[in-house]
Amino acid sequence: MHSTVDRILARAAMGAVAMLATFAPSAELDAQQFAAAIPAEREVTFSNEVVRILQQNCQVCHQQGGIGPMSLMTYQDVRRWASRIKTQVVERNMPPYQYDTDYGIQDLKYDPRLSEEDIATIVAWVDGGAPEGNPSDLPPPVEWPDPAQFRLAERFGPPDVVVRSTPYTVPENGQDLWWQPVVESGISSQRCIRAIETKPSVEGRQVTHHANSSWRSDGGAGAGGQLSEYALGKIGEIIPEGACRTAPADGRVAFDIHYWPNGKEVVDDQVEVGIWLYPEDYAGKYRQTLTLYFLNGGRGFDIAPHGTLMTQGVHQFNTPVRIDSWQPHGHTRLVAMSMQIIRANGRLENVSMVSNWSALWHHSHIYADDVAPLLAVGDKLLLTGWYDNTENNKYNPDPDQWVGIGDRTADEMSHAWIAVTHLDEEGYQELVQQRQAARRPAADQQQ
Repeated sequence: MHSTVDRILARAAMGAVAMLATFAPSAELDAQQFAAAIPAEREVTFSNEVVRILQQNCQVCHQQGGIGPMSLMTYQDVRRWASRIKTQVVERNMPPYQYDTDYGIQDLKYDPRLSEEDIATIVAWVDGGAPEGNPSDLPPPVEWPDPAQFRLAERFGPPDVVVRSTPYTVPENGQDLWWQPVVESGISSQRCIRAIETKPSVEGRQVTHHANSSWRSDGGAGAGGQLSEYALGKIGEIIPEGACRTAPADGRVAFDIHYWPNGKEVVDDQVEVGIWLYPEDYAGKYRQTLTLYFLNGGRGFDIAPHGTLMTQGVHQFNTPVRIDSWQPHGHTRLVAMSMQIIRANGRLENVSMVSNWSALWHHSHIYADDVAPLLAVGDKLLLTGWYDNTENNKYNPDPDQWVGIGDRTADEMSHAWIAVTHLDEEGYQELVQQRQAARRPAADQQQ
């Protein structure tokens, strides 16, 4: 007799190939959809509308010294790339935040995705010949912070603590490299962490594939718990109020930095971890952990040349939990990943989906407090990943190769980083009741 979980996994596996074929978006059809959203008689100009969208969503990276490959600060800059900009926003490749708009939870704490209205505006502007408009309509330029500064400082101010790896020189060319120094944290008393951002140097951004950090205890690196995880493109992590990810007193931080030489030497590179702390008298009621959750095969699988693969993983907890954030991880053959919940009664709930995965951008999708998934004891997390080792995968460096699990950039991985707040039954029921009350009409709550 098959269990409910077995039946769900079998049903998902049968649909894997069909789902994989749907992941490549049709830019032509999407452009037609967005173009119809703007009245034909309305002229969209750079000076009056488009520049405001760029200021809010694009220029933070596309400026002199930013990580974007070109500047998008002036009309002359943008006009040159107009057609390319249209394609990128229609396919939702830019801004680079891969998270499906029609699946599961949409209320996120950090969400740089363009609205459909913004996309329609850019499509109408390009299709209308990309007119400049009246320069007197231009808004004041934005005073952007130094690209070398922490991004979360805009929200939380300067970090309370900055932990730096010891210097390491990345050669111009070579194989994947790992640097694993251990340094003092500088935190003298046990504290609860409010937010964390791992930041490679400006010169090191293109060669820092990932940079994980954990607390060193007598049990060795990682025995004291995970501090943070960074992969190319990630901003940071935010711990919600009421939870505590602990920074131990007088702890040491063990780095695990994966460098990937790409043609330019980086001398004495250092990775920085900015840590924002809750006040000293703050006592989070529940413990939050950041943990790597494998999919089945996450420790060993092979993808055949010109082949595809789907892999899944099921996880459950001994106590009720809240899922605070979800971050898929893979390399160049991963094309999509999803997270679902299998309730104890067999009901399947969609939580999150990324169907246009890119190893160039890793994001921790942080759920808003009132929608972060709640799991009772007996509920299970179902993670599904899809891989494409064919020529149809634009990020695939070589479809003729067998690809196995491993740490090198040429290898693959199959896991997700998930931040979990571990509740008790009282805390779980309290959150459930709060959400039920918020959904009831105001008249019912007054009775």
